Amino acid sequence: MSKYKRILLKLSGESLMGGKQYGIDETRLGEYATQIKEIAATGVQIGIVIGGGNIFRGLSGASKGFDRVKGDQMGMLATVINSLALSSALTAQGVKANVLTAIRMEPIGEFYNKWRAIELMEQGNVVIMSGGTGNPFFTTDTGSSLRGIEIEADVMLKGTRVDGVYTADPEKDPTATKFDDITYREVLNRNLKVMDLTAITMCMENDLPIVVFDMDTNGNLLKVMNGEPIGTIVHN
Repeated sequence: MSKYKRILLKLSGESLMGGKQYGIDETRLGEYATQIKEIAATGVQIGIVIGGGNIFRGLSGASKGFDRVKGDQMGMLATVINSLALSSALTAQGVKANVLTAIRMEPIGEFYNKWRAIELMEQGNVVIMSGGTGNPFFTTDTGSSLRGIEIEADVMLKGTRVDGVYTADPEKDPTATKFDDITYREVLNRNLKVMDLTAITMCMENDLPIVVFDMDTNGNLLKVMNGEPIGTIVHN
């Protein structure tokens, strides 16, 4: 029995690279689609936001001479590419999926609004919300916080390459220890890089819990949905 009725799943663009140095790894994309199909079969309503770091990251572009606004707009378009790829992979597995965009670009995707997203989810469609917030200077973490709050999700599931929140970056510090659960306030006080400051603050103020877990291990998404104690819960 699923623990949640409606979720916002945040996926990392970098994770879509799989074993590649750049772009989209078709094997990883297919694995993600399979995991999403597993939970869709339980009747849970699914909204998804994907980053674009596997293609272009606005902030790193700005550090190399790009205008920040144009760089962020390029990053938004990268999230649309990833969203279309995931939509295609889901459709290939028999899952109904719709891409909504924060910037008008029909017929690539339908222009996002809260009520349309909820309507589609209630019809059993997976809704992939792309283009970030549609504004520069906001990350896809903030975009996923905003969309999660807007669609009245029960939880944000943040699928990453690591299996939770640690005292330090476990890929760099072998002494880092994992939290089973942690408050937003402690995340802010410890300056832990769960999500950016704006995203964490939005979730805290609107009481949207976050579960950080390893999406790259097949079957983990279903385990989280079933309430198994994997990952880290961030809450008030």
